[in-house]
Amino acid sequence: MNRRRWLKRLLTKVIIVVGMMATVVPTYAHFQMIIPSDEIVSAGESRQLKLDLIFTHPFEGMGLNMKKPERFGVWVAGKEIDLLDTLQEIDYQDRVGDILSAYQARYKIRKPGDHLFFVEPQPYWEAAEEHFIIHYTKTVVNAFGMEEGWDHELGLPVEILPLTRPYGLWTNNLFRGIVKHKGKPVPYARVAIEYYNEKGEVTTPADPFITQLVKTDANGVFAFSMPKSGWWGMAALVKSEKAMSRDGKDYPVELAAVLWIKTDDIER
Repeated sequence: MNRRRWLKRLLTKVIIVVGMMATVVPTYAHFQMIIPSDEIVSAGESRQLKLDLIFTHPFEGMGLNMKKPERFGVWVAGKEIDLLDTLQEIDYQDRVGDILSAYQARYKIRKPGDHLFFVEPQPYWEAAEEHFIIHYTKTVVNAFGMEEGWDHELGLPVEILPLTRPYGLWTNNLFRGIVKHKGKPVPYARVAIEYYNEKGEVTTPADPFITQLVKTDANGVFAFSMPKSGWWGMAALVKSEKAMSRDGKDYPVELAAVLWIKTDDIER
């Protein structure tokens, strides 16, 4: 075999191996995050909340650049308040050392009751999978002991409606929620769940442990028990009926209803 033919065969083998490797590299789940400095504000505590809005892979700590959201607000005591102008762009350093754009807001709690903070980000182009991603994200902060409003439906295009109160949760509590799209339950929807491994202290024996996956039942209901204290993100995935254009071509859009909840150990 001459050298030219040998090099050609070697190159072909390299291409095949690289292609095989590409098919087994895991695709980590994206999560839009909205993390408040506290999920329960009791009487006598500081009323000033800090809210961090980050787009990332929460378990692996690999961040992505975030553009200014389309909407950001809070629902409390039957009223929705626009907070978009309170957002400040910040530099966010992820765990691998990349400096990325994120957003932060401060909000002073003035009323008792449940505060439903929500964000609608700009569509994110996922080049590897050739589709757009929009994560309609919310979290609930309780104030001054009035536990009313946590099960309110905001009317987002896709939304997780809690069936379990989404705060005051012990580690290993069973959380239940219903996934809705345009106000209707979504049967057999995939729900991706990840732990916010902020400091990287949690390691896994294999990649499937990174993103937990459950499906809703015929009534759109899912359940999950959180095995560790901290913040957990739940992203229910729904395909949009509408496509979005990029460079003159239409691409599918993946919608996600995201809810962030926090658990605490019963012995602290």
